[in-house]
Amino acid sequence: MTYPSAPWTLKGCAVQTLRLVDAARARAFVPPDLAIVSVLPGKTLGLVYLASYGPESDLAYNELIVVPALTRYGKNLGFWISHIYVDDPDSCAGGREIWGLPKELAQFSWQSGETGQVLVRQDERALCTLNYTRLRRLWRQPFLQPALSQLGVNLLWFKGTITAGFGLGKGYLDVPFDSPFAALALSHAVRTFHFDEMTLVAHAPRVIGCSTAVRQT
Repeated sequence: MTYPSAPWTLKGCAVQTLRLVDAARARAFVPPDLAIVSVLPGKTLGLVYLASYGPESDLAYNELIVVPALTRYGKNLGFWISHIYVDDPDSCAGGREIWGLPKELAQFSWQSGETGQVLVRQDERALCTLNYTRLRRLWRQPFLQPALSQLGVNLLWFKGTITAGFGLGKGYLDVPFDSPFAALALSHAVRTFHFDEMTLVAHAPRVIGCSTAVRQT
């Protein structure tokens, strides 16, 4: 596989949901070396992120990221990515070998517009469907997305920096019962956060510690 070295600069659009997740449910998807950060009693913060990166990017592909929890290792805070899907083999290989992310290949179907839908499948199995309606466009602004991951026994921290036109919407996320992340109970009416004319820089990771177990990716 051929992929660029980090950082990757990705340009396109994205839609994201945030949801409170039961910490007990999330624990099964987070390695024991990481502490789950509670934002309310018994609740952590999970998210689903769907993006389409266009030809001006270092690699052009679609992406689904599933985060079961906000986590911490020592002083390092970040989202733990339990599931991540792309439709480009080079992105899949680079994500695994640079950031230690468990990328898998999947198929994406987008219906864009003020009212839209994103369907993600692996062959005949639907992973999730997000239906959304845009309600309000806001100003262009920067965002920081810190993350924790694991490559072999090394625990990693890295960040994604985003600049985009920000907007709000509403929608419904449907996760079928046989989806690999169905146990997180993410199916629900959701607030959607939209990133238009987006530039995302996925920075190189740094090692922050050593795990007690090897992550299988």
